[in-house]
This record gives sequence, structure tokens and C-alpha cells, in this order.
Amino acid sequence: MDYTNKTVLITGGASGMGLLCGQTYAKDGANIVLADINAEALEKCVAEIAAYPAHVIGVPTDVRDYAQVVHARDMAVQTFGSIDILINCAGGAETRICQASGEFPDIPIGVYDFGIDVNLKGPLYFDHAVLAQMRIQKSGVIIHLGSITGEEGCAGNVAYAASKSALMTGMTKSIARYGAQYNVRCVCVAPGPVLTRPAMARMKTMVGRAAEPSEIVDLIQYLTSDRAAFITGTTYMIDGGRSAMGHA
Repeated sequence: MDYTNKTVLITGGASGMGLLCGQTYAKDGANIVLADINAEALEKCVAEIAAYPAHVIGVPTDVRDYAQVVHARDMAVQTFGSIDILINCAGGAETRICQASGEFPDIPIGVYDFGIDVNLKGPLYFDHAVLAQMRIQKSGVIIHLGSITGEEGCAGNVAYAASKSALMTGMTKSIARYGAQYNVRCVCVAPGPVLTRPAMARMKTMVGRAAEPSEIVDLIQYLTSDRAAFITGTTYMIDGGRSAMGHA
């Protein structure tokens, strides 16, 4: 797909799915803005993508801080003139990131505050800030990254499950409803296990394997292309059939 002269802003852009999105869109001609809290990793990723060659900048950003979110938006617009695609990749299971263990009532509430802030408020902050620009442009596509956990629930990562469920239903539909008047689409992609971490290979799927990260990015790219111009307000499960297996 040709994304020449399109600007793609990606949160969580210095690792995992975010980085792969940046690499893939850059190879297809897009201007890339990587936002990530890890400034050191961000610098290395920007240098790597710039060598393709591609136009890319990195903006150190904590998605929990709205002022930093606005700064990332402003840097994207000042550098490239527009934000055509926003991909909300930043996030993750709070107990893993915070290295917390135990049953739900025993885990410090601050761990769950972190989970909600990163996985739900982060995308909300970026949608809020970037839609102000997309409204001016009268165009744009916003991608939310959901999860099979938002469908199944999780006894430990309750905030992660709740956040992803909210993204997959109320938030994606609400942003799509608002954005339609400005020719802005919003779609959620909800993966099952993805081989961004070895542990994902242990999760069962109907097809007997976890997804390659590139399979998720392929779907995201399709949904942000003109070929998907009639798609908005919906969530696409890409889980190898796991959601059809009846797992608790």
C-alpha cells in the first residue's frame, strides 16, 4: 500500500507492535511519528527507521500526561503538516509491567490505577488531542488496539481487561460517531496471542498457533487504507478463533 505524504502517529512506538507499525508504514512511504515513554529506545528506533530512508521523528511521551500528549501532536503537525493516522499501541498488562503478583484484592490499587491510565486514558487522551487536528483536516483514521482479554476477562489483570473491553465497544463506537461528521474513521483491532513475547505461544487458539506480529499490522494497514473507507465504529478480532473456543 502507498502511504506517501501520509503522516502516521504511533504510541508505544519504540517496541512491539508499535515499532513494527512504524517500520512497515515507513517502508510504504509514510512520515512516521513515534511516541514512547522510553527515550533511549525511542532514539535507537528513530535512527533505524531513518536509515530506510524515511522521514521519522521521535517524541518522548508518557501517555498518562495530557500535556505530553498534546506536545506529541503538535510536534507531528509542526514537522509534517498533518496527522492522517493515529495508532494507539501503548499499553500492556499491569501486573506484568509493574511486576506485581498475587490475587486481585491483594495487589496494590496503584497497579490497577496504572493499568487504567495507560490502557484506557492513554488512548482517550490521544484521541482527544489528535481529533482536534483531524477536525481541521476533515480527514483521518484512528486505530485502537484491543485484545482477546477484553473479550475473555482476566482474574489478575482486571484493569487491562476492563480497559480493552471499553476500547472495543464504547470508545471505538463513540469516537466513530463523533468523527464521522469530519470524515474521521475509528476502528479497533483486537488480537489474540501474538508472538511479541514468547509466553504468547502457550495461549491456545483454534488454528493451533499464535499470530505473527506482521499479521496484525497487515490488518491495521488495510483498515487505515482507502480500501476500508466504509469501515468505522467496529472491532475486528484477529485471534486464530480463540474467541470461538469458549475459554474463560
